[in-house]
Amino acid sequence: MNARTLSRGAVAIAVAAALSVGYVAGTRHADPQIITAAQAAAMMPAEAAAKTGIPDFSGLVETYGPAVVNISAKHVVKHTARRSMQQLPVDPNDPFYQFFKRFYGQFPGFNGGGGDDGGGQDDTPSASLGSGFIISNDGYILTNAHVVDGANVVTVKLTDKREFRAKVVGTDKQSDVAVLKISATNLPTVKIGDPNQSKVGQWVVAIGSPYGFDNTVTSGIISAKARSLPNENYTPFIQTDVPVNPGNSGGPLFNLQGQVIGINSMIYSQTGGFQGLSFAIPIDEAMHVKDELVKTGHVSRGRLGVAVQGVNQTLADSFGLQKPVGALVSSVDPGGPAAKAGLQAGDVILAVNGSPVNDSTDLPSQIASMKPGTKATLDVWRDKSKKQLTVTLGSLTDTKVADSGAKATEQGRLGVAVRALTPQERSGTSLSHGLLVQQSSGPAASAGIQPGDVILAVNGRPVTSVEQLRDVIAKAGNSVALLIQRDNAQIFVPVDLG
Repeated sequence: MNARTLSRGAVAIAVAAALSVGYVAGTRHADPQIITAAQAAAMMPAEAAAKTGIPDFSGLVETYGPAVVNISAKHVVKHTARRSMQQLPVDPNDPFYQFFKRFYGQFPGFNGGGGDDGGGQDDTPSASLGSGFIISNDGYILTNAHVVDGANVVTVKLTDKREFRAKVVGTDKQSDVAVLKISATNLPTVKIGDPNQSKVGQWVVAIGSPYGFDNTVTSGIISAKARSLPNENYTPFIQTDVPVNPGNSGGPLFNLQGQVIGINSMIYSQTGGFQGLSFAIPIDEAMHVKDELVKTGHVSRGRLGVAVQGVNQTLADSFGLQKPVGALVSSVDPGGPAAKAGLQAGDVILAVNGSPVNDSTDLPSQIASMKPGTKATLDVWRDKSKKQLTVTLGSLTDTKVADSGAKATEQGRLGVAVRALTPQERSGTSLSHGLLVQQSSGPAASAGIQPGDVILAVNGRPVTSVEQLRDVIAKAGNSVALLIQRDNAQIFVPVDLG
């Protein structure tokens, strides 16, 4: 079975042929009507859309296409090589000799036999292709950070065939945004829009350089908003079905008003090519990053210092919530901002500064968008009631604002055999209490509890002995939430006791 992967769009490209698959959008008309070319040309875009059911993107492309650029990023590595064949690690008669000959050089003067002993320089370039767009007429350009990652030569090519050596003003890997600058004036620019005003189902257009084909236009609709992706904690992506392929990365995503609402960043693919799922960074997020990169060269983000997970119906029932919402705190960093504010494992964060946290994936971007040192008010669900905590945010480096996870449970009705931790185990894991799971079956096994897990609490109540665990489970309802330690992470595991 092919592995599904999220693929960054900028890759080293060698294209011998390009195949294109036509996309036909069917429309239904009570009375089919034929529109002549002259009639279509005389129509306003809205009128044409009303007649055909498909928007006319030609005006948008004509106006803003020149502001979309092709980006070539190269990393030239200098290394020294000896020209003598004695430097190769294999004998010339060895079947792998030709492989090593290619690997070690193909440098000038090497002929597989003899040669002088002098050292030489060999430039081995690695290149990637991507897209970008001009946001100011004096030469500032936005693209993806992964397009220019590690490059020491970045070239920008405009639609009028002019080429410029670009300076990388700054990159932010966490948001995958990079800012470039070229020395030019009176450049064509795009118009920045508001992605918050866009709706699922609306038409959008991408312009970029897939496989190196400059200024290629593709279209589709917004499939979803605020999409969270694995290992991409801080960006609420716009998901579309716009065909995006390697080389499209860093290009703009337009709405029908000709406004950029996103930067095309990655695709979900089994093959490396487009398969109907592409993701764009909201332009408001990208512009915030741009402002900070231009001003300071780096991006400051707030840090709460917790690990969180989603709340399903079983967990909601266990904590007395009316519906499964919020971010469940599974662990708190000792000495971190959350710990200092009194946040505890088992708390459910429902809102930040009055803004609802509908899912655990909402929290990282909400916290990261605030400056370190900012005071934030958290609405927290604890002991079946709501309370407020005020936290002073720390500074996020490469530490995650919040992690996601899942799995765990307890005994008798629970289906586990447990024992108390030994003093050595407690000191070795920095745990002050807990019960080590030795066997797991029944409800616990069904919930994912494994031997080696350490049960720390049941429904938010710490457990320190087998008897205490047995009593808590005996008095529990149809479900419990177990806080467990697995490896170096703490997570809540909902267990259906039946």
